Amino acid sequence: MKKKIWLLLSSFGIMFAVFSWLQESSLIAGADTLKWHKGLYSLLTGIILYYFIASRID
Repeated sequence: MKKKIWLLLSSFGIMFAVFSWLQESSLIAGADTLKWHKGLYSLLTGIILYYFIASRID
């Protein structure tokens, strides 16, 4: 159980870092308006990342 929670939190952190990088580099349109949306998008894409990659780890 601890491993699953750790992997889910790691997935969120990875996606938050990706969105932060996209915001700073201005690669996406309206990047300056991400603010609190960045956390929500990170949560959603982190769950997807967890589902496709981390959940397959034994």
